[in-house]
Amino acid sequence: MTRKYKLDTEEQAILNELERDEWKLVEPQKAELTKLQASAKAHGNKVHRINIRITDWDYEKMQVKALEEGIPFTTLIGSIIHQFASGRLSQRTN
Repeated sequence: MTRKYKLDTEEQAILNELERDEWKLVEPQKAELTKLQASAKAHGNKVHRINIRITDWDYEKMQVKALEEGIPFTTLIGSIIHQFASGRLSQRTN
């Protein structure tokens, strides 16, 4: 089986454990499940369509990145926007 991505040491250890059936499914507690459901409802799943203009160079680089990650191009763009909006991605200052 060929992989499209490289795993770090921790990820490889987890994969090995999964392949040896060392992980067991744990049913979530009712309180935890209720909390997660409320959170999902609060955030909603409404999706808005936008149109943007980007350079050919940026477009081609983003397509390559999406292929490397094994995800659709628009999913990658949406993920980057979400990470920036939630504060997990910030502009680098030199």
